Amino acid sequence: MLLGRKSTGLILAGVAAYAWYKYSKMNADEKRDLVNNLKEKGKKIFGSVISGTENAGAADGKAFSQATQYAG
Repeated sequence: MLLGRKSTGLILAGVAAYAWYKYSKMNADEKRDLVNNLKEKGKKIFGSVISGTENAGAADGKAFSQATQYAG
């Protein structure tokens, strides 16, 4: 079991190093597009989580709607 954790960590470190390498080779426009794409996806996920909690009544909807107004 311990060997599995070590190899998983090594694989994760390798993937992270490769991603950093690819990012460092991008030009400024590609980096800007990547960041904007990630921001859009994050806002979409955040919006779906917020709307899901408002519909379910799991939390105070007013607090979450105010948070989304300030976040945008």
